[in-house]
Amino acid sequence: MPEETKDPVESEISEGPGALHHDPLQAMRYRDFRLWFAGSVITTLGTQMFQAAVGWELYGRTHSAMALAYVGLVQIIPVVALFLPAGHLADRVDRRLIILCCQLLLTLGSIGLALISYTAAPVALVYGCLLLMGIAQAFYSPARSAMLPQLLPLTAFNNAATWSSGGFQMASSVGPGLAGIVIGLTGRATPVYLLDAVSTMLCFGSISLIASRHVKQAERSFSLRELGAGLRFVWQTREIFGAIALDMFAVLLGGATTLLPIFATDILHVGPVHYGWLRASPAIGASVMAVSIAIRPPLRRAGRSMLLAVAGFGVATIVFGLSRNFWLSFVMLFLTGAFDNISVVFRQTLVQVRTPDSLRGRVSAVNGVFIGTSNQFGEFESGVVARFFGAVFSAVAGGVGTIIVVTAATFLFPELRHLGSLRDLKQLPEPSRTKIKQKC
Repeated sequence: MPEETKDPVESEISEGPGALHHDPLQAMRYRDFRLWFAGSVITTLGTQMFQAAVGWELYGRTHSAMALAYVGLVQIIPVVALFLPAGHLADRVDRRLIILCCQLLLTLGSIGLALISYTAAPVALVYGCLLLMGIAQAFYSPARSAMLPQLLPLTAFNNAATWSSGGFQMASSVGPGLAGIVIGLTGRATPVYLLDAVSTMLCFGSISLIASRHVKQAERSFSLRELGAGLRFVWQTREIFGAIALDMFAVLLGGATTLLPIFATDILHVGPVHYGWLRASPAIGASVMAVSIAIRPPLRRAGRSMLLAVAGFGVATIVFGLSRNFWLSFVMLFLTGAFDNISVVFRQTLVQVRTPDSLRGRVSAVNGVFIGTSNQFGEFESGVVARFFGAVFSAVAGGVGTIIVVTAATFLFPELRHLGSLRDLKQLPEPSRTKIKQKC
């Protein structure tokens, strides 16, 4: 067992003969990772609860697909506007401090939503709180992602990414179901928002116990060139660019979960409790897959597995859109989560292991803006298409589009298709400023 007093940032630990054997609990043997993991699971639980509650409450008050679409749109704005400075900040300031400040902003947003829900204030104020929380997320996501490799050696990162994804999906599976139960029992979403506020403060406490670490890098001036270093690195590293692009378009087109209030109410004719379970189903599937990946050794042909998983995601989305049976819909959403988890673990491991530590904040911001924006813009796109063509058409068309994207990616990114085991990944050296200038 590695000694927890040893700082994994100082060196990549050679774990001796034991490194040849797969250890499902490898990442959990580091104290700071356990604290980071606990904080992430707790805050994700609250976030998934509030997101489910916002969708249900807005559709209940407006009966409008566009009201659901605007939830995604209003959260795109801060992510797109702030991802470059957010990534730069994560590479120059203690990432733990950034996370703590963001948790306080998220707490304020949740309390605001609770007050709006309790007083039945205008719907426009809901979007104001979501905008504030979007600003917090714009800074939180790159800092959180870039902080993870500082907590343990890179040899343990694939295992850490698996646990991270599994914890996220576990919380995502419990959160919506719990939100549906709370709404069903109380008849309103106010308690859900208050529970979210409690979760962010618990996360604050967990992260505050992690030892402070600063990124070791040479002093560089604040400039547009430095802000754009993450973009250039992603563009030049084909396998990373391909993984991000594939995941981005799959998420953008496969946004069926956005329309769940419509499917639950108008197509499947179920109440808030069943809606909560539908919302939780993808995360349950992802949790099961995460446990399977954690127990098994790393995939030997990870690139091919990711492409097949995204294609499976598209097929399951199509069947969900055509389903009129609650249990069939539940199973298809379960499969979308299981397939998506393979893609998430692959992309997280690839991006974080291959990226030099001095660039991780900016590369994480680039990854976050493309994946996060596709999530939020996917919600907007699904809502707009549903507004004009119906929810069924929106879901089915998204699944078909996902399969087309996978087919294109297979030929456009052969580096991705031929990528082998994630265990064999090595960190790339930081590109020199001269080299970057020549390529740009």
